[in-house]
Amino acid sequence: MKRYLSLLLALCLALTLTACGGKKAAPAEKEEAAEPVEITVFAAASMQESLNAAIEGYKAVAPNVTVVTTYDSSGTLKTQIQEGAPCDLFISAAPKQMNALDGSLKGDADKNPDGLDFVVEGTRLNLLENKVTLSVPEGNPAGIESFDQLAELLLGGDVMLAMGNSDVPVGQYTQKIFTYYGIDEAAIAHKLTYGSNVKEVTTQVSEAAVDCGIIYGTDAFSAGLTVVDSATAEMCGQVIYPAAVINSGEQSEAAQEFLAYLQTPEALACFEAVGFSPMV
Repeated sequence: MKRYLSLLLALCLALTLTACGGKKAAPAEKEEAAEPVEITVFAAASMQESLNAAIEGYKAVAPNVTVVTTYDSSGTLKTQIQEGAPCDLFISAAPKQMNALDGSLKGDADKNPDGLDFVVEGTRLNLLENKVTLSVPEGNPAGIESFDQLAELLLGGDVMLAMGNSDVPVGQYTQKIFTYYGIDEAAIAHKLTYGSNVKEVTTQVSEAAVDCGIIYGTDAFSAGLTVVDSATAEMCGQVIYPAAVINSGEQSEAAQEFLAYLQTPEALACFEAVGFSPMV
């Protein structure tokens, strides 16, 4: 599966470079005259493989631009931005973390409780949609087949489940699933393990340290894990990835150009290759 993923991303990159080939017809002296630019991108950990592939494609479009990435949980990244970390572009795995930085929501105490204003006006958009999945280790030793079954097994204390922390979007989606099934997280705490981002949860499943894990479909695909069920919007809501230029960085214009590139068919193909659905 990992080899299949590598081939998909390689194909995505090849298509991107091919599609951008015509753009290289611009006079060579213009490319040489372009000043080097470095933009800082904070992105949800679940985007690591696909965004890296898109960035490789962007090198053919803007060879003078270096994209420096930081991947982590959206909650951690939001806190770093709030504390003053330089960031030109933020892509979150849920609207909640972006809302908390969006000055246009200052009057909404639920969405932006601290009245923060880091999002550059007019740049925010919903870029991608993901799926929350129930994934199992190779061979599925516990024989788990669905969220319905998982709920029964958890209540009976029969399985170990890996999930994200409460400040991590994938953990927050998991908590919504618990609410949907009437599960008290505290009551089953002895059957839960946690991860500070979705990659840590995915690793626990890959290493069979748990019987199953609730992770994004894209992470399950990248890790070669078996998905036995996907959560519906009724269970946990839509899994939307908003993106926006952030004013704590120094390259707002370059960040907007890169965000525009991420909306092109060439870049979106990199995200679709691992299971994201474009929303632009």
